[in-house]
Amino acid sequence: MILKVYQNHIIKKFLSTTLMVTFVFFGLVIIMSTFEEVTFFSETDVNIYFPILLVFLNSFSILFQLFPFIFLIGIQFFFINFINSNEFNAFKSYGLSNIKILKIITLSAFVSGVLILTLFYNFAAILKFKYIELKNAESNDSKYLASVTENGLWIKDEYNEDILFVNAEKISKNKLHNIEIIVVNNNFSIIKKIFSDEINISKNDWVMSQALITDKYGKTSKEENYIFNTNFNYQKINNLYSDLSSLTFMGLLKHRKDYQLINYSVIDLDMHIANLFAYPFYLTVITILSSIIMINIPHQKPKIFYISGGIIFSVIIYYITFFFDALGRNEQIPILLSVWLPIFLLLILSSIGVVKLNEK
Repeated sequence: MILKVYQNHIIKKFLSTTLMVTFVFFGLVIIMSTFEEVTFFSETDVNIYFPILLVFLNSFSILFQLFPFIFLIGIQFFFINFINSNEFNAFKSYGLSNIKILKIITLSAFVSGVLILTLFYNFAAILKFKYIELKNAESNDSKYLASVTENGLWIKDEYNEDILFVNAEKISKNKLHNIEIIVVNNNFSIIKKIFSDEINISKNDWVMSQALITDKYGKTSKEENYIFNTNFNYQKINNLYSDLSSLTFMGLLKHRKDYQLINYSVIDLDMHIANLFAYPFYLTVITILSSIIMINIPHQKPKIFYISGGIIFSVIIYYITFFFDALGRNEQIPILLSVWLPIFLLLILSSIGVVKLNEK
């Protein structure tokens, strides 16, 4: 019975400490995001409350990315409080060994990770989508829109007071295939239609081979290498889909299907989806390794020692994951390997630490 009480106490203490660190990080995100949004709209006439609304909509998505560091720092403060209050030794005297304490914390971290992934992520993605939508509407980016559907790639552009609507069935590296372009004026009266089997979009000046051009009078002409000026190139189109954090799970799966239909690269999507599925395990392994380090460090060390160690540990983990992530995105190694190998390496370090845990 006493052990059960202590187990519940450890879980509550771990969750409350992690929640406290989360609120601190959330406050920092709010402050930094407010400065960024106010600066962004400083030369516009938007309502003063508009940047604050954007900060709220975007902060949860940023917080989701920070949870690994929140868990790492949270576990440090958890053990610092336990050690300073002598609760750690009291637990061990009642039969709660280091391994048992570690098991309780590990299970709590994993369950928390699953809840963060299934509930918090989708909530943050919905808000992020609204954030992008509202911010684009109040900036020049509203002139330039692109989307991928089951009917191909669609682009809306504005160039030299003309409005351009582009539809392409397929996309490959620097090229669009089976394209129709409709050019209209500000009154949406058709100026001309352009058809081409292939367009080189490596630059903003698109090069069309065998372009068929129909003017507003219905007269059709053919040009071998027709130059068409836009604000888009392959890189800009690619960047439009770089912020996948605005997509829920269902949105990610739908986009993946649509991307495949037009032959668009799904590497970034697959990386994002794989990272999401690995997220609870990543949080758990970080918690395990951080706990082992805290248990084995001599308890008389000052707090700054723990905090400094946590910062160094965070930087090391970041660069390890960044290195393997880059390998996966550049197709140097399989995507699943790039996502799970860092977790596996951290798990090996954790296993070594578990074996060496002091069971006094």
